[in-house]
Amino acid sequence: MGRKEDNIKRATVVMHLLPQIRNLCIAAHIDHGKTTLSDNLIAGAGMMSEELAGKSRVLDFDDQESARGITINAASASMVHSVEGTDYLINLIDTPGHVDFGGDVTRAMRAVDGCFILACAVEGPMPQTETVVRQALKEKVKPVLFINKVDRLINELQITPEDMMERFKITITKINQLIRQFAPEDKKKEWQVSVADGTVAFGSAYHNWGITVPYMKKSKISFTDIFSYCHNEDQKTLSKKAPVHEVLLDMAVNKLPGPVEAQKYRIPNIWTGDLEGELGQAMLSCDPKAELAMMITKIWMDPHAGEVAVGRIYSGTINHGESVWAIGGAKAERVQQVNMMVGADRIPVPCVVAGNIAAITGIRSAAAGVTISNNKDMVPFEPIRHYSEPVVTVAVEPKSMKDLPKFIDALRSLAKADASLQVSTNQETGEALLAGMGELHLEITTYRIEEEQGIKVNVSEPIVVYRESVSSNNIGHPFEGKSPNRHNRFYVEVEKLSPEVITALQEGVFGDGPVRNKDAKEIGNRFSEYGMDKDMMRKIYAINSTNVLINDTKGIQALHETRELIIEAFNSVCKGGPLAEEPTMGLLVRLVDAKLHEDAIHRGPAQTIPAVRNAIKGAIIRARPSILEPMQKLFVSVPNAWLGGVTREVTQRRGIIEDMPADGEVTTVIGTVPVGESFGFSNDIRAASQGRAIWNTENSGFEELPQHLYDDVIGDIRTRKGLKAERPTEENYSD
Repeated sequence: MGRKEDNIKRATVVMHLLPQIRNLCIAAHIDHGKTTLSDNLIAGAGMMSEELAGKSRVLDFDDQESARGITINAASASMVHSVEGTDYLINLIDTPGHVDFGGDVTRAMRAVDGCFILACAVEGPMPQTETVVRQALKEKVKPVLFINKVDRLINELQITPEDMMERFKITITKINQLIRQFAPEDKKKEWQVSVADGTVAFGSAYHNWGITVPYMKKSKISFTDIFSYCHNEDQKTLSKKAPVHEVLLDMAVNKLPGPVEAQKYRIPNIWTGDLEGELGQAMLSCDPKAELAMMITKIWMDPHAGEVAVGRIYSGTINHGESVWAIGGAKAERVQQVNMMVGADRIPVPCVVAGNIAAITGIRSAAAGVTISNNKDMVPFEPIRHYSEPVVTVAVEPKSMKDLPKFIDALRSLAKADASLQVSTNQETGEALLAGMGELHLEITTYRIEEEQGIKVNVSEPIVVYRESVSSNNIGHPFEGKSPNRHNRFYVEVEKLSPEVITALQEGVFGDGPVRNKDAKEIGNRFSEYGMDKDMMRKIYAINSTNVLINDTKGIQALHETRELIIEAFNSVCKGGPLAEEPTMGLLVRLVDAKLHEDAIHRGPAQTIPAVRNAIKGAIIRARPSILEPMQKLFVSVPNAWLGGVTREVTQRRGIIEDMPADGEVTTVIGTVPVGESFGFSNDIRAASQGRAIWNTENSGFEELPQHLYDDVIGDIRTRKGLKAERPTEENYSD
């Protein structure tokens, strides 16, 4: 029996001992050492050679991950770790650090209860560090901190012990500020990380050592000793005295919650069913004998087994050969195989119980975010919402029409596996629009179509996805939308939501989709906490992304009969506004009056939907429509000799430089750049710095497009979409 199989054999015993389970992930900014650390944790569990740790990249098993040297997919490994003679099962997920693959981080957070936040000792917390901390806290995942690459501070920067401690203090303070800002109210103090209580570790994943205050006491190693070992180039001895896997996994066992503890406060955050009912109580207590409740967080393609669904089990047990429902699917499906994972290796087991992470095959209806249960009528888990929306699109079509059916199937599989990828297909031409988080995200997606699916494709140049909004309002001057038969009229006012409300909508504070009457009061109360009129917001009909629909009418006969049609019309405008059929953003749409035909046959879908749609679009035009462009936060570290070339590259792309902090011979250029101006930046910045610049980006929301670019941008979009060249006016929606 191999190392991995032997480990899993032990894991199948421990997984039934719920207090001895820890589900955790590693999250960080790109290149801060996540995958190297994962290798060392896996090696420490005896599942690979210590000599290969940091080189094998066990959890980066995708071809593109190996080729590019970055993590693209969240990957998991189950391992057994002993603390004072007691075995613990650690279900570990390594997550991507690149901003384009942040959706995988968000989904991974749903599966875990604790998180190692890595921060580079040299760079400190970076933009993606903040993002992953926010993602963890939103899912009520408890963080602990590992400050990595400490050896670089000592050997490369040659700093004093005092300077090192000051850097540590700054990093810890920044992480705690984020925890105070984003943690649930009852966890803000409890989850603060601290050197003294052992929730902060220091070390070098590359050299396989780590230390915490509790481990210092245990091993008799001091910071003076660490300085000495690093200066003397004897980190190998340090790794024997304080192996990073032992230090961090001890910290995970002692400082991070198990599922029995965590599910008590996590379940109310991710499930809207009856917590007092049998299933609710079973999930709160993590009962393995109850009804199955599992959420799929990852789909990946196995060349032999096909689609593999990975997810967290919150109650019940998933068994080999049993029939289960993917909630929303048409029929029950048989579980062909149940597995525990170690990177790319799936190791079959008879079952996996509540509180653990499992990989299953055979469930064709499974997709990232789908709930699996024995009961087809189970209330599903809340959808997983990522902070960022797709901002770049490419058109893709098969080079050969004979590949069209296969191409369409491939797109369906990709959409199931990656919820942050938006796919729309023209079934007649085979052309597909892929909307993703950035150039790299779409580049990897098209690679998978060509290399993994064997379909050669034509790919367009990247297309920026803008947003439509308003810069004013038409309050007091509602726009009238008439039905084709002229028997029904709807009057709509539109205004812009505040940035605070838009952020809350993006974070899923108010939910998404149609709002049931019984929930309207509670949601209205939530909106009032953001300064909005409570009474008005209690009349809410629907939420679509960052747009809100309110029924602000009084005493309209039969209006309730058209409710679903009104919402459908609202949703259609959210997908494409009047200026250029781009998605709308941050709109409060209020239906303020209506005149309906007394006979229901004259106010059906063909009459109501066009009338409401025209009313909303006309109201947007009357409220002075605006175009918002996606922006990226940019961080470029470059030796001072090449600083001028870098700043020119940024400013030539309509970038705004916000700060340029210097650290010795290196300066970091911090600024914002429109996504539409960022294509090709990688090659140009390399040329401008002769390959010496190091950079990264994060999505930073949307800003209004400069007025002088309106006509060109809107004209280009309308031409590309085959729309009339002339921008619509109110008259276009009043007939």
